[in-house]
This record gives sequence, structure tokens and C-alpha cells, in this order.
Amino acid sequence: MNPRTEEEGINVNLRTELRPFSSSAGEHVLVVDGSRIYDLDETTAAALTRALDGQGDATELNRIFALDSTKRRIDGTPLAPPPLHAISLTVAQSCNMGCGYCYADEGRFGGARRMMCEETARATVDRLLAEAAPGATVVVGFMGGEPLLNRRVVHATARYAVQAAAASGHAVRFTITTNGTVLKEEDVKLFSELPFTVAVSLDGDRAMHDATRPLLGGGSSYDRLIAGMRLFERHGRPQHLAARVTVTPPLIDKLGDVLEHGIGLGFDEVGFAAVLSSPDPRLALGGEDFPRLLNAMVNCGETALAELKAGRSYPFGNFETALGELHRGSHRPYPCGAAAGYLSASSDGGLFACHRFVDDPKFAMGDVRTGPDHGARALMLAERHVDRMDPCRQCWARYLCGGGCHHEVVSRGRPGCDYIRGWLQFCLRAYVELLDSRPEYFVNGRPEQLTPLSTATTFD
Repeated sequence: MNPRTEEEGINVNLRTELRPFSSSAGEHVLVVDGSRIYDLDETTAAALTRALDGQGDATELNRIFALDSTKRRIDGTPLAPPPLHAISLTVAQSCNMGCGYCYADEGRFGGARRMMCEETARATVDRLLAEAAPGATVVVGFMGGEPLLNRRVVHATARYAVQAAAASGHAVRFTITTNGTVLKEEDVKLFSELPFTVAVSLDGDRAMHDATRPLLGGGSSYDRLIAGMRLFERHGRPQHLAARVTVTPPLIDKLGDVLEHGIGLGFDEVGFAAVLSSPDPRLALGGEDFPRLLNAMVNCGETALAELKAGRSYPFGNFETALGELHRGSHRPYPCGAAAGYLSASSDGGLFACHRFVDDPKFAMGDVRTGPDHGARALMLAERHVDRMDPCRQCWARYLCGGGCHHEVVSRGRPGCDYIRGWLQFCLRAYVELLDSRPEYFVNGRPEQLTPLSTATTFD
């Protein structure tokens, strides 16, 4: 039986609202609502253990941790569609690679290859600025396929966005997700001149990368990526240069090597994203793969924690993102900004909940010329609030996870929940240990960077 406290109409399931954990610094608890972390003295820790075992005075814990449901930070009310602050442009629904795990069907999203024209790209920027809050900083992302197959539109749109944003009283930043194989000097100069976050797809060393990321025309995609990295060395780096590693089952046991390899190449951040839905089911993680993934991720996290405790940089993106979220007390009922502050435009100007739902009519959200469909946005935000979904509403990690990537949940369900909880449990311990041993990290450590729009905002 789940321990509950019931008093004056308050009905709280302690297992869904309190998560105790231990570290080298002592005993602690995560209060789920508000993502509050407290150190526990021996008496309170013992009382919490008894209450979670169905013994002791649970009502007293409700008082101590302010679990009163009438005072909740997240109360189950769906978010009303907010002003837009980010939009991605699918400038190239085409790609020069044939990755077997690609959800976008070589960038075509199930249709014909096509490119966004400059007029549609400008209209998309104009729509973002029209829908943004006055004076807000907006984010323009370039996606594909491979966006640099439409190089002219990327360059022209970025420069137009700078001018249009200034004229409307907004600041603008940019992201681009690229496979790195068609980079030219002019691209690198643009990315260093304007405030760009550049995410490059990297699946390990030459052998590993070429095995999962083949060029359609043959040759080594890794060699071409490395040639692109050398352009950054010669002509200037962007504001932030990240490597995005797509994790398939064969890569799980090599994550440590892949992480070290990416850091050695000079990326500012190396992050992992597991494949949950894939056209080739052999490349998607199955139930037996998640314990292996958790073990590999925690091993990488332990290495990162040791380096950070020693005062050295170790840019393991998943880990440092989690540390930052925990330190800020992040708590949210959604996994990302899809259909909320973020939308994605297809090459013909249709608006969709995010870049993974491009051309999916079930997640259509309007058009750049006529504007967002606020009714469709509101419906998605109501249906996908984490407290309205099972089994999420009973999970202690729900406001850190947000319920999981919408696209992956729609395509596959939630096979990785135990993995997410295990990873978060490790990150909670690591956070308090780093805060205890090196608190200056959270003041002078890794600066907050713009997350690439292609990167999931959950902790997985």
C-alpha cells in the first residue's frame, strides 16, 4: 500500500512526492513539486523512511516539506499557449547521408525531396517576431535533412533575421544541426560572426561513425566531418560547438570511448541521444538495452564528476545539463517547448509541434503566413501535461523528465522510464556531492549555453 497523508482534504502519496537519496555528504530528499532538495538530519531521515514504509507520522512530513496540495507549484492546469520564442526552419527536406536510424527518412519526412525558398524562410522569421513577446530574445534554428544543402537560404535568412529582429526590438540567436560533411569556409565564418550554436552529429571514431552514418555517394563521412572541424580551427569557432551522439545498441558499450573521442576533437559539449524509434528496429533500443545504457551513462557521469571535483573541465553534455537543471530547481510538466514556445516550419511553410513532427498532420499547428493554430497548440498542451498521463502522474521524476519526448512516446511509448529514473537518481547524488566539495562550479563552471533545437531537453 502506498503511504499517504490525509488531513483537512489533503491527500498526498508520499512516494510520488518525496524521493530520498544518499551521498557522501549525507542523507537528502528531493521534494518533487518544485524540485527542491533538502539535507536531512538523522531524525528526519528516519521519520521519512518509516513513513515511506507505511509506518510513522506521514502528516508531520507533509508539514515539514509543505506538500499541501493547495499550495502546489505545478497543479495540473495545462499551460496556455505562450508567445513564441523559438522556431526551426526545415530548410532542406533532403540529405546526403543514409543513416539507418533517421526518423526523417533522409530528411524527406515521407515525401519528396524539397528545399525551402527564401521567401518562405523570411516569412517564418517574420512570423516568429510577430508572435514573440516584446523585447524578447528569439531563437532561429536551421534543420534538415542536411540544412547546408540549402546554403544560400541559410546565409540569407540568418542575415535577414539579424536586421528584422533589430528593427522590431528583439535580439536573435541561432542554432544549426549539421552532419558536418559539406561545411565550407563561408559557413564557418557565418557561424563565428553571428551568435550560433552548432550541433554536429558524431557517432564515435572513424570506424564507428562510418558504420552508422554512410554517405549516399560513398566515402568516409567521418573524414569529411574532420575536414569541417579543421575549418573551425582556421576560420573561427561558433559561440558553442556541440557534438550530438546518436546511441544505437551496438554503441552502448563504447560510450566512454565515444565521449573521450568527442572531447578530444575539441567540442565544447558532447551529448548522447538514444534511439527509441527507428525505421530499422535493430537500431532502436529494446528493453534489454536500457540497463546497459544506464550502466554506461553512469560510468561516464562518474568520470565527469571526478574531473569536475578536481577542478578540471569535462564537457559531458547530459551530465552538465542535469546539474544545471537541478541547481536551478527546474520543474516542468512538459519535456520541451514543443507546441508551447517552440514550433517548426516545414519547407513549404507549414507549422508543426516540433522538428520531429514535420509533415505529420496530427501535429500540424498552422502556417507561417496565416499564423499558429492556437487551438491545436492548446489541445496538445492539455493532452500531454505530465499530470494527465499514466503512468507519469505517479512517478517521482515527472517534473524533471516532463513525460518524455512527445515524438518518441507517440512512436514507441515509454520503454525507458526505469533508465531515466536511474540516471536522475545518480545525478541527484552527483549534484549534492559536487555542491558540497566544489560549490564554485555552480558560479564559475560551464556557462549556460543555448541548447540545440535537435537535442531533447529531458535528462535522458
